[in-house]
Amino acid sequence: MPSEAQVAGGHKANLNNPNTSQSSKEHSKAVLENEFNGGDVSKAGDDENKNPGNVAGGLKAAINNPKVSDEAKQSAQDRLDNM
Repeated sequence: MPSEAQVAGGHKANLNNPNTSQSSKEHSKAVLENEFNGGDVSKAGDDENKNPGNVAGGLKAAINNPKVSDEAKQSAQDRLDNM
């Protein structure tokens, strides 16, 4: 079942999609304003629900990925050191 953030994200995407009808956009805007405080909802991936082992694995992958910038690698290393 999708989270509130995912539902709100779908409506936000609909507002910016040039291939959707005006009535669909109006519906999405109304849903965001009435049910999601204008689209202001918490993120779908809050840190408290993340598996620390998976986070560490992702950071290690970023550190060893040749396509990742040195700045991003350093940031990943810092976050890994602070776990």
